[in-house]
Amino acid sequence: MATELSSFAELKKVAPTGGPGTQIAAAVREKEVDAQGRAYATGRRKNAVARVWVKLGTGKITINGRDQTVYFARPTQQMVIQQPFDVTQRRDQFDVIATVSGGGLSGQAGAVRHGISQALVKFEPSLRTAIKQNGFLTRDPRVVERKKYGRAGARRRFQFSKR
Repeated sequence: MATELSSFAELKKVAPTGGPGTQIAAAVREKEVDAQGRAYATGRRKNAVARVWVKLGTGKITINGRDQTVYFARPTQQMVIQQPFDVTQRRDQFDVIATVSGGGLSGQAGAVRHGISQALVKFEPSLRTAIKQNGFLTRDPRVVERKKYGRAGARRRFQFSKR
């Protein structure tokens, strides 16, 4: 059904109505869950990589086979991991199993938070706006700057000697 148009006036008649503010229907996100009812995601921060599985449960968080309070002893790191649940009011509703490698404990906590956030969105797509507004879906791009030759560190120079 190809119609030839001779002017822009005819194009306006054929084109769908709607002004500049009209939005086209957004793609509806579907729930991504495996056979065991788990959502999987990968989280990254600095040099740390976390593989995270989220499923309905009692709020138990296991990292590398250990409880979160044992693996992340600092309260600030435990708070970082709980942030996606607090933002979505889903605390103690999901069990989390994570394996983390690379980086230090702070980077690993950030990687687990990133993974939990992505897995929650896959498990329950309606939570995406709340999680995204708090910036938990964005990978933090900050990494340690490399050491340059002729320098004591990344930017620090060697001590100046007058004589």
